[in-house]
Amino acid sequence: MTASITTVLAKFYEEYAKTTPSKLKLIDAYLLYIVLTGVVQFLYCCLVGTFPFNSFLSGFISCVGSFVLAACLRLQVNPANKGQFEQISPERAFADFIFAHLVLHLTVMNFIG
Repeated sequence: MTASITTVLAKFYEEYAKTTPSKLKLIDAYLLYIVLTGVVQFLYCCLVGTFPFNSFLSGFISCVGSFVLAACLRLQVNPANKGQFEQISPERAFADFIFAHLVLHLTVMNFIG
């Protein structure tokens, strides 16, 4: 059972490394970083407590929002999805991503108080 799982994971990683463009790998690394940051924040909240609850909530909302925006950027930049996003260039998608991030983080900073 475990041999088949490791075989599948090894094959998945091999195909991913071979066929995924470097731009998408960079976005995937950012997505992984955001997920790990959210997990650390949640574990900290569970272990230590939620005394400044607005701070925890702001940080966690920032992680979730950043993940959603990065996932949308990955969808729009992916060459396999070019037919669905014909009218949006990769530069426009990145500009939208940056603008949405600014709005998200201004909102988060306002929520902290």
